[in-house]
Amino acid sequence: MDNFVPDMYQQSIYTINYKKLKKRGIKCLLFDLNNTLTSYDEDYPTDELRELIFELEKNFKVIIVSNSGKDRIRPFKEKLNIDASFHTFKPFKRKLKKIMNLYNFKDTEIAMIGDILVTDIYGGNKMNFTTILVNSISEREPFSTRILHIFEKYVLKYLNKKELVVKGKYYE
Repeated sequence: MDNFVPDMYQQSIYTINYKKLKKRGIKCLLFDLNNTLTSYDEDYPTDELRELIFELEKNFKVIIVSNSGKDRIRPFKEKLNIDASFHTFKPFKRKLKKIMNLYNFKDTEIAMIGDILVTDIYGGNKMNFTTILVNSISEREPFSTRILHIFEKYVLKYLNKKELVVKGKYYE
C-alpha cells in the first residue's frame, strides 16, 4: 500500500510550493490533465492556468501526462506551448520511462502531480518520482474514471485509517 502514498498532498496545483520542489532538485513537472489541470468540461486552458504554466516553465520542464487521447490533449499542448504524452496508460511505466529517457532526467528530478491515487500517484511512486496528490477540480468525470474511484475509495479508507493520507489534511 506504500505505493499509493503521495510524498505531498495539496489542495490544488495552485497551492504547491514550487520553490521548495526546485530546492529539492526537481527539474521536471509531469501534470495529469483531467481534474488536475482542468475539469473535463473545459476544452482550453484558463488564463489562470496559462499564467501558472508560463511561470513554471521558467524553472521546470513541464509536461502533460494523460491517459486521454490526442484530441483531448492537443488544445492544451498547443495553447500552453508545452510537451504532452497522450494515452500514457498510468500507472504503467512504459511511457513514463520513455519521457524520463527522452528528456534525460533522473527519477529524483521528476515530480508527478495528479488527482488519482491509483493512476497518478501509484504510477509516479513506481518510477520513484516525487508524487503530489491534489484534489479533483470537479466531481464530473467519465465512466472509466468513476470505476477507478471505486477502487481508490477502498485504498483511501485504508490509508485514512493508518493516517497516511487523510482527505483535506494537506502536507508537504
